[in-house]
Amino acid sequence: MSLALPGIAGRTRPPAGLGLLVLALLALAAFAAALCLGPVSIAPDRLWAVLRDAITGTAAPSGYGIRERVVVLDVRLPRAVLGALAGAATAVSGAILQGVFRNPLADPGLVGVSPGAALAAVAFIVLAGDLGLMLPGALRPLSLSVAAFAGGLVTTLLIGRLALREGYISVATLLFAGLALGALASAGTGLLVFLSTEQQSREFLFWTLGSLGGATWAKAALAAPFVLALLVVMPVIARGLDALALGEAEAFHLGIRVERLKRIAILAVAGGVGAAVAACGVIGFVGLVVPHLVRLTLGPSHKVLLPASALLGAAVLLLADVAARMLAAPAELPLGVVTALIGAPFFLWLLMRRRGALG
Repeated sequence: MSLALPGIAGRTRPPAGLGLLVLALLALAAFAAALCLGPVSIAPDRLWAVLRDAITGTAAPSGYGIRERVVVLDVRLPRAVLGALAGAATAVSGAILQGVFRNPLADPGLVGVSPGAALAAVAFIVLAGDLGLMLPGALRPLSLSVAAFAGGLVTTLLIGRLALREGYISVATLLFAGLALGALASAGTGLLVFLSTEQQSREFLFWTLGSLGGATWAKAALAAPFVLALLVVMPVIARGLDALALGEAEAFHLGIRVERLKRIAILAVAGGVGAAVAACGVIGFVGLVVPHLVRLTLGPSHKVLLPASALLGAAVLLLADVAARMLAAPAELPLGVVTALIGAPFFLWLLMRRRGALG
């Protein structure tokens, strides 16, 4: 169950170092835009003054108002940090899964993280929401995120267990088990939504469409360790993913411990994407589209593909969030709607471009 990843042989590519530098600058610009733009616009010089005073510990505003300080430090900065973490985790996970499955259409939803997290979230909202009120005040806002993360992780571990046979993880079984359990989780989600009250349905609908509107420093701190672990794993598995593109037998003969590689990759993806989905809901297409854009521009080597996907994923999600805040201001569009509007046309273009290989 694998398809050749998009080939770009014969094309002149920019140097990898230059490409990574451009993407790093793009991510930095997107981060600054996420802090400056919104219903309340903040000039770059005032943004710099707010950040400078926050770093140096200056309490008295100099050249800006209290409202601008609150907007930057308490509202937009945690939102931008969480958006960058979620975008990087989703895009890197898509690149890793496309390498593991050797399938250009793979994305994090295939390993059950998103459907499992959605089922756990709606189950918590409908069946156990009152339990959250029993938690200490500081933990109460995180209860839904923790439930969603646990649901995504448990689903992924179950899929991995189903695909394990005599110590060998079958990629094809992993794919089909992911599709089957994802469909089962979606059915359970639909049933719980059917049984929910109108208020519970609205809460869950907002969560499934994705949003950074509820971003806090606590949510960012909860997601950061899992996303950083995923980013740390990138250089460890990059060479193995390159070898795996030749086939599992060929990778083994090249000295790659294939089963160990697959376990590390899937666990890292489950943790990173689970944390991202738990923090800001289900956001589609970033994990599918971003790796393809990088692969088409900088080539298929995972040594470059993974860090470049992290940078571009962060930039795309931050810019999509800016668009979500500004297109219908003062209201806010769901983030998943914006990423779908961007990603769906690209996905169709990819299908048309690759329809020969897809049969």
